[in-house]
Parts: sequence; structure tokens; C-alpha cells
Amino acid sequence: MKRVVIFVSMIMVVLFSSCKKEENVKEILGAGATFPNPLYVKMFDEYHNKTSIMVNYQAIGSGGGIKQLMEKTIDFGATDAYLTDEELKASAEEVLHIPTCIGGVVLVYNIPNVSADIKLSGLTLSKIFMGEITKWNDYMIKADNIGVELPDLNITVVNRADSSGTTFIFTDYLTKASPEWESKVGRGKSVNWLAKNIVSGKGNPGVASLVGQLSGSIGYVEISFAIQNSLKMAHIKNKSGYFVKPTLDTISLAGEVEIPSDTRVTITDSAAEMGYPIVSFTWLIFYKEQNYNNRSKKQAEALYSLLKWIVKDGQEYCKPLDYSPLPLNAVERTNIIIDSITFGGKTISEGKLP
Repeated sequence: MKRVVIFVSMIMVVLFSSCKKEENVKEILGAGATFPNPLYVKMFDEYHNKTSIMVNYQAIGSGGGIKQLMEKTIDFGATDAYLTDEELKASAEEVLHIPTCIGGVVLVYNIPNVSADIKLSGLTLSKIFMGEITKWNDYMIKADNIGVELPDLNITVVNRADSSGTTFIFTDYLTKASPEWESKVGRGKSVNWLAKNIVSGKGNPGVASLVGQLSGSIGYVEISFAIQNSLKMAHIKNKSGYFVKPTLDTISLAGEVEIPSDTRVTITDSAAEMGYPIVSFTWLIFYKEQNYNNRSKKQAEALYSLLKWIVKDGQEYCKPLDYSPLPLNAVERTNIIIDSITFGGKTISEGKLP
């Protein structure tokens, strides 16, 4: 009798362990860019409504998202600046990138009693953010804004306090537009700002809030944050010589480029004749091999399904929130990357619906 009890107990333990392993995943963890956060909030809320899976996303900045992925504390990171070759080599595991949308970085400003839309070239912008232009009635700004009465008002530059993909996009554009900026500052998620009259905000929300409060200020944010905060947006001179208003249509034009197989590409200063020039894909990053840190296959499959949904059904939420959906060539590249995800060396896509 004693042997029967022990045997039955062992069976129950095995069955309990088996059931535990097969439990459905209830939460997926992500962190990173604030640039696409309004879109991700909507996407992940809709995904929860459809699947009951909670996507817990913390908008802490691209640098924070990359750091947490490298520490393997989250399922995916989010970044507006793709990982460099050096960063990829430094990772113990292979990291994959998929773009989720196209967004525009806009220059927002607060100039009292000026109703006209301000126009700015890349060269002028570089001198503002290097501290060489310190007044709104500087001759270079006036030259781009004939007929606009500009005040003798000090310029306050607002930048990002955190390591930021939005900063990377903006400085990538300035590096292409201004040789002086390239030699003195360069591009990066964090850079050595040369302007003296400068204040820093946390994330896109922090920069937008400061510009709204500070008379004479100028800063850079993702376009949806400018719209949400009713901030004035500058028209920016593109490679073709046109001062372009940032809109969904002018931002979308920049995405019609050749997409490399790993999707790591910058699309700032696009050759599109009427394209807005400060534009970028934003990416989710994750490990190709999902069998790490005692992760279950169910967790890997849950991440795979989420990524597939974002690239397909999730794209319908882009335009209403002032992001441009992925062009067809980017969708094709992205699906190939998602289907290459493995667990224990075997692709998760086997047996899954496309």
C-alpha cells in the first residue's frame, strides 16, 4: 500500500510539473524608446484585449532598453538607434532588429507673439545647438524667414537628459547637414552639447513640457508629442532645398528606400524631393535564440506571436497616432527576421501561421 501511495504521488508531481510548464504566458516585458511610446501604448492595449496577454512596456529611453536587453531582464528592447557593429559584437548572443513604424523628429519652439511658421536649415540648427546662434533675430534665422518679425530674444536649447534614440536621429541629421557639426559633435544617443544656455528634459515628454514652459526655447521631439502638447513645429530644409512642413505624408516619403537584410538603415536627409528630412525607423530588438535564462518555449512563442501581430495587424494604429506604417519592402524583410527566431536551435515559425 505504501508503494502505491508513493507511486501515485510521483505521478502527481510529474503531472503538476508538466502542467506548470504548459501554462500560458500572461505577460511580456519590454523597455526602451519614448519616441514610439504613444503608438506602443495603443498597440499593446489592443493586443491585450485580443489575446489577454499583457505587454508591460516601460518607456525609459533607447539606451535603457538596450541595457536591459543586454542584462536579459526583459523580452525585448526598443530603440530608435540601431545597435552598432561594435555593440552587436559585444553581445554574448545574436541580437535581431525589426522596425515597427516610421516617425519624424520635429523642432518645437516657443517664441511669443510670432504666429508664422519658422523655417530652419540644418546649418542654422547646428549653430543653434552648438551655441553659435544665441538670439532669435540672428541674421541666419532671419535669412530663412524673410518677412517674419523675429524678436531680440535669447534662445534656450532643450535637449534630452537620457541616452536617447531621438537624440541619435536628430544628431544623425545634423551630421549629414553640417560638416562643422560632424567634426565638433557628431551623432550619438548622447553627445557633448556645446550650447551654453541649455536645459535637459527626461524623455520626449520632458522636452515637450520644457519647451511649452520656457519662452524663447527650442527642442526636438517625436511629432506626436508636439501635436499632443500643441507646440509649434519648424519647417526644415531638406536635401532638395525645400523647407518642408512635418506631416504624416512628408515623413512617409523618406521610408521608400532600399532596406538591408538586417533592417539597420538611417533614412535622415532623404533624397525624396518633398520628404521631411529628420525621419527614422524605430526598432524592437531581441535575441535570435530564445532559450536563455530558463525561458520556456511558451515564452518564446508568445514573443514570436506578438512581433508577428505588430508587423501585420498592429500597423493599422500607426496613422491615427501620427506615425507612418511600414512600407511593403520593410514588412517583407521584417517577417523573414521574425521567422528566423529559434528555441533550442529550432525555428519557432515551424507549424505557426504566417
